Amino acid sequence: MCRQVFGFRLAMIVVAAPAALLNAAPGLGVRLVGAAVVVTFMASYVLFRDWERFGPLLLRHPSLLAADTLFGSLLLVSAGPDTTLAYVGVCTPLLAGLLYSWRGAAGFASAQALVLFVVHITVKVDRSAPVAEALLLPGLCVIAGAMGSTLRGLMLRFGAATEALAAVRARLAAAEAVSAERARLAREMHDSVAKTLYGVALAADGLAATASATAPDPARIREQAELVSRSARRAAAESRELLTDLRSDPMGRRSDPMGRRSDPTEPGSGLTGPGNERRTTSFRSELISTVADFVDRTHLEVTFPEPPPSLPPLPAPVSRALLAIATEALENAHRHAEATRVDVQAAVHRGSLCLTIQDDGRGLPPGTTLERLCTRGHFGLLGMAERAAQAGARIHVGRGTGTRGTEVRVELPLPVPEP
Repeated sequence: MCRQVFGFRLAMIVVAAPAALLNAAPGLGVRLVGAAVVVTFMASYVLFRDWERFGPLLLRHPSLLAADTLFGSLLLVSAGPDTTLAYVGVCTPLLAGLLYSWRGAAGFASAQALVLFVVHITVKVDRSAPVAEALLLPGLCVIAGAMGSTLRGLMLRFGAATEALAAVRARLAAAEAVSAERARLAREMHDSVAKTLYGVALAADGLAATASATAPDPARIREQAELVSRSARRAAAESRELLTDLRSDPMGRRSDPMGRRSDPTEPGSGLTGPGNERRTTSFRSELISTVADFVDRTHLEVTFPEPPPSLPPLPAPVSRALLAIATEALENAHRHAEATRVDVQAAVHRGSLCLTIQDDGRGLPPGTTLERLCTRGHFGLLGMAERAAQAGARIHVGRGTGTRGTEVRVELPLPVPEP
């Protein structure tokens, strides 16, 4: 705003300078007025062009504005109060209010009003000018000073409100980041460590039952003990992966106890950094491997037509999210739905990748909601919904087209290929 005021002053000085030079007394008077024109013009030009550099200097030294007022008064005496230089004088209290608050506005407004009044009375003494006309410009100086100090207070309050809003937004962003990270860790724990530990518990129960039989089978005991061992090692590996992810810095690089950093693209890093977001994976082959592993573990009947080769590769984060949804749906069909058969389909339909998992189990109880499931300690469906949203996909969980059971359907819009 101060820069704009100096721009206005600059224009008014250019317009009124010829009148000031013409009215000046020959000789010394012309030279003094010419020097005043150059000084006021250059001062206004410099402050208008490079306010960020010279503005703080004017803010720290009010004497500079007082010197500018003196030179402007010299021009005003030479040109007269009827020229545009009078408006240059009115700008001075406005600048003082913007720069020095109400005290500076009061001082400069009083000084400038006195100068304008004296010049007006002196120049028009022979014309019998009315007092109201003589007080017009001094009154404008007082009003301009009040406006400047008021605008300064408003801008300072606006700046304080802006800083407070920025601080609140920063805290909200931090809270949202913490909440998102907690939700992500909850999904990872549910989809990996929690399920693996549940499998360890089931295998341990089977081992205890076999060992407590009247005639225990050593081969069966050995097989179940190996299953417990494998499951425990898998839980430990998954826990290490979660801890490694937690110890990664914001740029996605891992840190070790010695403070060294490793790139997430290194073999075996298991992390997703900014450079890995563009990496694509074969969702088709990974889905086939996931379903085959599920069949080997559970021996449940799964109908899975081979996906078409047209199934496109997906970005690594999106592929992991869809695979986690498929794994969760299969595990729910096996552990909770008491299903005897599961149908899995993956195809491209109308520009979207459609993944469907349909079981013939008992289905969801009537009135099931995510809130009720969470209050009962079941977070699988919530994790599926969050992963679908994270991948930019739509998910539907319900009865579906079958007469019984539950259908999980995920639709992921695919980007239109460039011509």
